[in-house]
Amino acid sequence: MAEAVADAADRLRLIRSANIGPVTYAQLIARFGSAAAALDAVPQLAARGGGRAPVLADPRGVEREMAAVAKLGARYLFLGTPDYPALLAALETAPPVLIARGRAGLLSGPAVAMVGARNASAAACRFARGLALGLAEAGQVVASGLARGIDTAAHQGATPATIAVIASGHDIAFPPENAALQEQLARDALVLSEQPPGTEPLARFFPQRNRIIAGLARGTVVVEAAPKSGSLITARLAAEAGREVMAVPGSPIDPRAQGCNLLIREGATLVQSVADILEALGPLDPRMVRAPSSDWGAPPPEDASDAERRRVTALLGPVPVPIDELIRQSGLSPAVVQTVLLELELAGRLERHAGARVSLG
Repeated sequence: MAEAVADAADRLRLIRSANIGPVTYAQLIARFGSAAAALDAVPQLAARGGGRAPVLADPRGVEREMAAVAKLGARYLFLGTPDYPALLAALETAPPVLIARGRAGLLSGPAVAMVGARNASAAACRFARGLALGLAEAGQVVASGLARGIDTAAHQGATPATIAVIASGHDIAFPPENAALQEQLARDALVLSEQPPGTEPLARFFPQRNRIIAGLARGTVVVEAAPKSGSLITARLAAEAGREVMAVPGSPIDPRAQGCNLLIREGATLVQSVADILEALGPLDPRMVRAPSSDWGAPPPEDASDAERRRVTALLGPVPVPIDELIRQSGLSPAVVQTVLLELELAGRLERHAGARVSLG
């Protein structure tokens, strides 16, 4: 038990440290086998990348976070452990840790994401509530973001078979009018967050939350959305992950329906009923799932020479470039290129972008 607590503390310390994002975290664990070993290696790796070692999280701060999570009656779900949701683990940017309140068993069921406009029409909210109810009755779990409008309707319709993913700590309700609903879902369903207690819902956390919603589900249904909205970001993330994207058509004269109509024009599946959603999803493709692992016993990547570091760094600039292109142009093995990128990121010199692209920071 003491070993498990110590490992959890080391994992959290690694996750909460500067310059260590989801991709870097996964690579460090895969390379060194444990968070403790990765923490010891970070300063040397950063030095190889030509920068100062990142400031590692204070162990006392990690202890305070763990105490706050326990006080809330929540639990940690770490990437690479059996309790972590398998579909979400398949994402390259899967969150290293989730904090869960409620019925974590819902994560093992088949899930459908449902998102849409915050300023949704009454008719759309009613339709979303009915869809969510029908999906729950069909054995599906409905995942959404606990926002106003469509998200709220989806949770209300599917409870208790629903997962709410929030962009703040569990002790903060946003929007404030959903505070009672958030507590109800934490009791009767499931609330997930990537953020530690006390974290306010800053703008940059919402796209991160959206990737979790899309990653949990086999498909995403959009019910009313403007052409530029968080709902369409969720749909794009679902498509990038190889998941089904579905949209409910709307009136062409209603701006709130333009996003859905655009998705359908671009190839999203048009849905008007629960039956349409279930037909679009079909049987689960096993290629969508990465089997959970508790040992992360991957062979360590190759170390890079100074000449190889210079070759990769020379190909980088302020414009994001696909990692595959770096491998092709450098003529180096993928393992060596990933090693150099890892060192640069720990040194604070590299930024990662969507679509497996990187640039110098």
